[in-house]
Amino acid sequence: MSDEAKAKKKKGGGMKMILLIVVAMVLGGAGAAGGLYAAGFFGAKEEGPKEDPNKPVLVLAGENAEEVAKAHGMGGEGHGGGAGEGHAAAHAPGKGIDLPAPSNPAAYQATYFQLQTPFTSNMSDTDAFAQISLAVSTYYDMRVIEAIKTHEMAIRSQVLMMLAEQPEAMLATPEGKRQLQGKIKAIINSILKQKTGYGGVDNVYFTNFVIQ
Repeated sequence: MSDEAKAKKKKGGGMKMILLIVVAMVLGGAGAAGGLYAAGFFGAKEEGPKEDPNKPVLVLAGENAEEVAKAHGMGGEGHGGGAGEGHAAAHAPGKGIDLPAPSNPAAYQATYFQLQTPFTSNMSDTDAFAQISLAVSTYYDMRVIEAIKTHEMAIRSQVLMMLAEQPEAMLATPEGKRQLQGKIKAIINSILKQKTGYGGVDNVYFTNFVIQ
């Protein structure tokens, strides 16, 4: 065989080797890519933040707040009856959120709850005392009311301390009473957020108000 023929044969063999290496690399890369795809590195759809199952939901007009709460887990295993410390696990204390009031209240069902024991406290500037009875309302399911029942002691303590700081003259006026309503609502929602992760009280009502 001539030197020229040997050179051509050697060159052809070298090209075949290069092609084999390239094919092996491509196949290896495809296999690796397939493995990564199977493991979820490619084409994986990113999921958004999951909805907290403990979050109370709005109750549509005509629906029952308790049935809606049960349908969303109230009383289920691991939910603490839908109201107690089962909620707090999802939120650090004091890091809860307000549940917004519906933009169209007529489309939703309000649920009312009367706190049975009146609140009695001295005034800050006189020997007079105020005695008030409270009710609350919510457009959210029964988990809000159950949370109020569960944490009523904490609510009563904060409301009584705030009430003792109010001057008699302010509470004697309609505007003062409206301001007091707002303060009590803020206290209740703040405690619910600390204890359960969510507020939800839409309004506070005075069912009895006496200053003596």
